[in-house]
Amino acid sequence: MDSILEVIRMQDITTRVTLIDSFLAVFLSFTLALIITQVYKRTYKGSQYSQSYVHTVIMMSVVVSIIMIVIGNNIAVAFGLVGAFSIIRFRSAMSDPKDIAFIFFGMASGIACGLGFYILAIIFTISLSVLVYILYVLDYGKVEGKNRSMRITVPENLQFEGVFDDIFDKYMIHRSLTRVQTTNLGTMIQLEYDVVMKEEVNDKDLMDAIRERNSNLNISINYATGGY
Repeated sequence: MDSILEVIRMQDITTRVTLIDSFLAVFLSFTLALIITQVYKRTYKGSQYSQSYVHTVIMMSVVVSIIMIVIGNNIAVAFGLVGAFSIIRFRSAMSDPKDIAFIFFGMASGIACGLGFYILAIIFTISLSVLVYILYVLDYGKVEGKNRSMRITVPENLQFEGVFDDIFDKYMIHRSLTRVQTTNLGTMIQLEYDVVMKEEVNDKDLMDAIRERNSNLNISINYATGGY
């Protein structure tokens, strides 16, 4: 009888320890995810910031930590969860590769918390957050020039090949003709370029120079949507 009571008492202690560990893992993963999303908010340079994406990173971190707690050392449960999650399909395309990296960042932190590696999770999150912020402050990897897409309309009778080359050489680092199509019932031709403009170039100066060659027809310069 005493042995049975002892086993029950040990199971009760084990259950309490597991609950404490689980709560600590969830709380820590949530806290670290807040740090990760703060770094994301402060280093984001784009124009399509999404609050729901930030919430997703936090939720993913906590959910993954819970999954790791449930799995533990049980291989059967692990395979079962793999089968269950294989039916999930993510239909939203990421606008920037860095967004995917932050999701993996949150998941890695959640995995470490779920497995009980609390110190490792804290060190990993803080160190990588500092590195990401340093890259942001230094603007590491930025290339010279401004990415733009440009659309020029020219008369149908204008021989457009090479007609703007000297202007492009003066104002641009790189240009690439991506599309040629007729417009206005075939009386005009529309040229589309991907260009990298020099940093000091003023858009109006470039457009004025082109207007002298394209009979003052329509010109549009589209600014590349912000990224990182």
